[in-house]
Amino acid sequence: LFMHNEGYSTMCGHGIIAVTKVVIETGMLPMSEPETQIEIDTPAGPVTAWARVRNGTVESVRFKNVSSYAYTINQTVEVPEFGLIPYDIGFGGAYYAYVSVSEVGLKTTPTHYSKLIHAGKQIKQAIMTSMPIDHPSEPDLGFLYGTIFTGPAESTNAHSRHVCVFADGEVDRSPTGTGVSGRLAVLHEKGLLGVGECIRIESIIGSSFTGTIVQTSTNGVKESNSIVPEIEGRAFITGRHEFILDPMDPLKNGFLLR
Repeated sequence: LFMHNEGYSTMCGHGIIAVTKVVIETGMLPMSEPETQIEIDTPAGPVTAWARVRNGTVESVRFKNVSSYAYTINQTVEVPEFGLIPYDIGFGGAYYAYVSVSEVGLKTTPTHYSKLIHAGKQIKQAIMTSMPIDHPSEPDLGFLYGTIFTGPAESTNAHSRHVCVFADGEVDRSPTGTGVSGRLAVLHEKGLLGVGECIRIESIIGSSFTGTIVQTSTNGVKESNSIVPEIEGRAFITGRHEFILDPMDPLKNGFLLR
């Protein structure tokens, strides 16, 4: 299960990468070189992950995500303050609206962080009001999870940059594994990316994932072809923590202020 500031998400790519790193490097699961494979069950479906291991260290993790597809492309929606905004919707474990950051007059950089949150929430609300979104087999997945702004990459060997605004105005510090998966599907639907092709996508802080279309298959959603994406990135263990529940603590179960 994956938690965020509004509750739980259906799938999380950087969460898969992180948990794979942790369970293998800490000995929860046996390690084998040069690669260790694990199976992970997620709300969006089963995911297979492979850790690249050298000298007892997980150097990177790649995972084969759930089937991903373009839900709709080349749409427009009227958004307060911003006017008519073109967008695509893709599914990569969750539904995202993909919008070129130039459409809202911003850049995919930390200096525009607050304005991107505002624009992303406005766009998400406008699309949710104007277009029903459903999932072919899991009704609980039939909703728009967030807005992903796409923009030019800052490094020469990257394809583009993502800023994902999701949940209650949270911004992903990674390129968003599910978002990269959905973006691959949208690019494939538009004829811009083929099977076997790999691209690298940056995040708002410059970290990156690589995404590859492994294969295609028909999923029957609006007669669209689905893809099987593979995402790769790195994770680092930053600390260990022990929670203590004191029976005398009146707030031992936590609290929430809204």
